[in-house]
Amino acid sequence: MTASERPRRPKVIVTRRLPESVETRLAELFDVELNLDDTPFDAARLADAVARADVLVPTLTDEIDGALLDKAGAGLRLVANFGNGTDHIDLQAARRRGIIVTNTPGVLTEDTADMTMGLILSVPRRLAEGVRLILDGGWQGWSPCHMLGHRITGKRLGIIGMGRIGQAVAARARAFGLAVHYHNRRRLPEAVERGLEATWWPTLDAMVSRVDIISIHCPHTPDTHHLINAERLRLMQRHVYLINTARGEVVDEAALIDALQDQRIAGAGLDVFEHEPAVDSRLLAMPNVVLLPHLGSATFEGRLAMGEKVIANIRVWSDGHRPPDQVLEGWA
Repeated sequence: MTASERPRRPKVIVTRRLPESVETRLAELFDVELNLDDTPFDAARLADAVARADVLVPTLTDEIDGALLDKAGAGLRLVANFGNGTDHIDLQAARRRGIIVTNTPGVLTEDTADMTMGLILSVPRRLAEGVRLILDGGWQGWSPCHMLGHRITGKRLGIIGMGRIGQAVAARARAFGLAVHYHNRRRLPEAVERGLEATWWPTLDAMVSRVDIISIHCPHTPDTHHLINAERLRLMQRHVYLINTARGEVVDEAALIDALQDQRIAGAGLDVFEHEPAVDSRLLAMPNVVLLPHLGSATFEGRLAMGEKVIANIRVWSDGHRPPDQVLEGWA
């Protein structure tokens, strides 16, 4: 077969810097444009990319909305998202244009569950406060009543969204002696509930009013936007800790800040923010809040696995088949 007879390799445009081995493999397989300086695409650069690409590989910082997809060229048929969440992609607009959207499910479960447990431990035991005290030179030595926190053993953990990550958190929580409660649109099979020793609540309002720690693991969709709002925060008991490693937009951040300032809840552990990378200065000043820069999936192993998923989705699609991780709307 001559060079002119070989099938054309799909044009793949990647919007951010990916692990080196992933970029190298993309270059071996496809006609790829990499973002080697890792500068986020602005609107003009995104528009140029969708006009020229057969496959776009965006990340959560890229807004792939209907207006952008209206500028897509005839060749764009796949958006292979580098990440699990797809709230930054207008799935309906993509469907109308015949564009398939894929993501990278499953490979981030353990990393995010580990980070969630880290926050569940850190906030009640005031670990961030202790670090700051040491760094600021303020520690005067051990004292029986100094910086007392709360044990988590025996407390009730309420999980919002019992998919892969929620279940992985539940398994870890049981090892720490937490009682697992959960709210999901669909109840888990009885065998899964039994294995996790998990109690299902059909209504979210009922659950949040009865648990001690709340951990969010649902995706951000129109239905879950500001799922935790002022009304639900008022239902919570004053000793509750709120943990969010899902998406910042699931929580009404202004309402959360009000609840924390008024001491209507005890504290929060946040890996995501409603307007990230902006973090409200009032959160920065609160000693009972642990803040992380969206580290939930940030492991070497996780990023490589994400890249492998992206490559597999593109390869299967370019061979004329339905990619394995095509996104469907909705949450579990």
